[in-house]
Amino acid sequence: MTFELLRREFYSAPAIDVARGLLGCVLDYKGLGGRIVEVEAYLGEGDEAAHSFRGVTPRTRVIFGPPGHAYVYLNYGIHYCLNVVVEPEGRAGCVLIRAVKGIGDGPGKLTRALGITRELNGCDLVHGPLTIHRGRPPREIAVTPRIGIRKSADLPLRFLAVD
Repeated sequence: MTFELLRREFYSAPAIDVARGLLGCVLDYKGLGGRIVEVEAYLGEGDEAAHSFRGVTPRTRVIFGPPGHAYVYLNYGIHYCLNVVVEPEGRAGCVLIRAVKGIGDGPGKLTRALGITRELNGCDLVHGPLTIHRGRPPREIAVTPRIGIRKSADLPLRFLAVD
């Protein structure tokens, strides 16, 4: 079964809209992946937990770049986290992919299972090799505060597919 590749316009929307829209989509890396079932939005303004909160740095430059690119970073020096850059170019925003059904139920487990490393930082999700395709939207979306953060922790920006 072939799924339609998400276009750049999809990623040009506000982080919360893209986060909700990614649920049910299919993440693919070298033929591995699956249905996205958990994400967290990170906002460009007023979100102290966002890496982009303090502005453009060498590390965050990709977040301020064109939408539809991967932002991959090493978390706690242990595991990589995969984020999708969203919002129009020049405005920060990203969505952390937390879980893919049958692959990993946490961002570190997910990237480890798929072999995603910092080498994919800045990868264009529209042209690959890491891509996201339309899938089956969830029946319902659960919303909770994000987990594993201290700043802006009360914001309801974690979204889970409920099937």
